[in-house]
Amino acid sequence: MSMSDSVVIIPTYNEKENIENIIRVIFALPKAFDLLIIDDGSPDGTGAIVKRLQQEFPDRLFIIEREGKQGLGTAYIRGFQWALEHSYAYVFEMDADFSHNPEDLPRLYKSCALEGADVAIGSRYIDGVNVVNWPLGRVLMSYFASMYVRIITGMRIKDTTAGFKCYRREVLETLELDKIHFKGYAFQVEMKFTAYKCGFTLKEVPIIFVNRVYGVSKMNTSIFGEALFGVLKLKWWSFFRKYPQKKESAQLTA
Repeated sequence: MSMSDSVVIIPTYNEKENIENIIRVIFALPKAFDLLIIDDGSPDGTGAIVKRLQQEFPDRLFIIEREGKQGLGTAYIRGFQWALEHSYAYVFEMDADFSHNPEDLPRLYKSCALEGADVAIGSRYIDGVNVVNWPLGRVLMSYFASMYVRIITGMRIKDTTAGFKCYRREVLETLELDKIHFKGYAFQVEMKFTAYKCGFTLKEVPIIFVNRVYGVSKMNTSIFGEALFGVLKLKWWSFFRKYPQKKESAQLTA
């Protein structure tokens, strides 16, 4: 049985070109990470590839298969619940397509385990604009969307829509996951905002984001629109919600 204190959650839909490579690269890292794939019934056989690799990595690779596309947020919430049930201390979000570099996982881990962060965010914008192979229009849309979210929410982070993150388990235990509303990419904003309102420390770690080479992107302008309108709802709801607060024990570093 694995002795890792960390699990990386990767939601997948039609990622057959990337999934085996990303799994092998993560398992080759010096720091041991377990891996949980949440596959939404990929018709291209992504789930079958993962199950084949489970024979090679039986104590480190896990999969939850769901019927049909149910949304990014619900995939992560299911993964968070699984991670808490299995007593992991550090829980990661990551894409399957190598836009997030697996070699940055130890840096996010270090930020939470040794440097006092409760949520470590792989940030495209903390040190300039570090995005490769995106059209200029998409870069500008993402950058200004993050700026807009920062202004509305008051969060002092530059990459508010980032999807590459590490959580200390205390964060996920505190956030009341059943009250997370959004299922699409606004989910990423909602998780950060809720952690912020609960008093947790969010820290950005600079990364270079590289657009996928294989497979089809799930990003489009309607997704950004959901995040933009969703943040107004988040701010409005925050006036009426009492957020559970970070406990003293959660302030201790590993």
